[in-house]
Amino acid sequence: MGQMLAFEKVSLSQYQTDWQKKIGGEAEVAISSYDNISLPKRSTRASAGYDFFAPYDFSLAPGESMTILTGIRAIMPDHLVLIIAPRSGQSMKFKLQLMNTIGVIDADYAEAKNEGHIMIALYNDHPGDAVLEVKAGDAFAQGIFLPYYTTDDDNTQAQREGGFGSTDKKA
Repeated sequence: MGQMLAFEKVSLSQYQTDWQKKIGGEAEVAISSYDNISLPKRSTRASAGYDFFAPYDFSLAPGESMTILTGIRAIMPDHLVLIIAPRSGQSMKFKLQLMNTIGVIDADYAEAKNEGHIMIALYNDHPGDAVLEVKAGDAFAQGIFLPYYTTDDDNTQAQREGGFGSTDKKA
């Protein structure tokens, strides 16, 4: 992979495949949603997080969860990891959480069979009746690139194939 660090859109065919698996419905809606995909951006020069933008409208009532297709993949060198978290304001207002508590996007995820399509599973844990309403183009999550280290005796050579939960599957 080299030293490239970038966000890219997944292919339209991959997005449509994931759309049918996670959302279903009309293909035209998936294509329209794909056209709305914006690459993550930082809001200010000192922002650590890259905002992820919704490619389609969604709402999340208290006690509900859903997986958002971002249409984005992250290309990064092996010594980095992308950490996904909800945006701070939404977390405070809606007790918004990730279903997996923290999103860890490994560098080799971009090589997975699904092109490394980042999907963000959200949960609204608000104790009252606050419904999260997100419009296409709104920022709803953030990603932060961080370095990580391995032990001196680490000699792992396995290759990734899948996404969620794939690294603990034994051949």
